Amino acid sequence: QLQASGGGLVQAGGSLRLSCAASGYRFGYYAIAWFRQAPGEGRKGVLCITSSGGTTNYLDSVKGRFTISRDNAKNMAYLQMNSLKPEDTAVYYCAVPIRTMTCRPDAFEYDYWGQGTQVTVSS
Repeated sequence: QLQASGGGLVQAGGSLRLSCAASGYRFGYYAIAWFRQAPGEGRKGVLCITSSGGTTNYLDSVKGRFTISRDNAKNMAYLQMNSLKPEDTAVYYCAVPIRTMTCRPDAFEYDYWGQGTQVTVSS
């Protein structure tokens, strides 16, 4: 029900735009978030956007560099990542909190997950 795409290999300082295509539920009613998981680490919240477009940043290290957006007409969410750093290397996931419907900071509060897309930033 969630399909993430847009990852790849990019040099430090570069940009990538991740996309998340949603289906099978009323997309416009629910928040949607991006998480990331680096090797050996737990899944961390990055940014979340509510059904009405309010955003929450869960990761200080991406402030001013990453932006989340959504297009309710297309059932799509996006993560624009600029000024990428090697420490941004991770698998990125989109996720939806079906039970709470709104932005929450922890992975266990999300019910639908995309399959993940790998982002690798070379130095």
